[in-house]
Amino acid sequence: MAAPSSEVERQRDKERTRADILEMATREFADKGYTGARVDEIAARTSTTKRMIYYYFGGKEQLYVAVLERAYAAIRGLEQQLDVEHLEPEEAIRQLAELTFDHHEAHPDFIRLVSIENIHRAEHIARSEVLSGLANPALDVLTRILDRGRAAGRFRADADPLDIHMVISSYCVFRLANRHTFAAIFGRDLLDPERREQQRRMLGDLVINYLTA
Repeated sequence: MAAPSSEVERQRDKERTRADILEMATREFADKGYTGARVDEIAARTSTTKRMIYYYFGGKEQLYVAVLERAYAAIRGLEQQLDVEHLEPEEAIRQLAELTFDHHEAHPDFIRLVSIENIHRAEHIARSEVLSGLANPALDVLTRILDRGRAAGRFRADADPLDIHMVISSYCVFRLANRHTFAAIFGRDLLDPERREQQRRMLGDLVINYLTA
């Protein structure tokens, strides 16, 4: 028997409210860090109440963990959706690298959140069962690509999926996290639109050159 329309609408309102809180909390934590962020400020910006936020999430730490879970799940979901099985291994690697490049550029708050959580020695991530379960999805697609490349005799046998993931992630995170200090020291904006395609292509070249060396 179908649920009454009023019950369905209440559920939709609940989901929308929760999504709105997470969106605003992402900005607050990314801008001010875990310590500096204020639940009162998040409540004010979402036209809700501190009590309502605690109802949905339990407290500030739980809200912060939910923000981290949402941020990591987004990039893992995009990786899982990447259709590369029909591509040659080199092109598949390039597309995975470019997906990470595009995602990180479009989500600077994600980079800030990762940096903040590293300051806290990943103590919040370590308490999340959701985040600990994202390790395998982070490597699934990459592992399959590497296996195909090795089977075809085109990729080096000692290529480790986690190492390749680290190389791709390092390049993409550095470009965002160190933009301002890099510009101050070297006088170059790492997000200069005129250099974007060259940087994007270079990332793929670096990984492919290593794998095929």
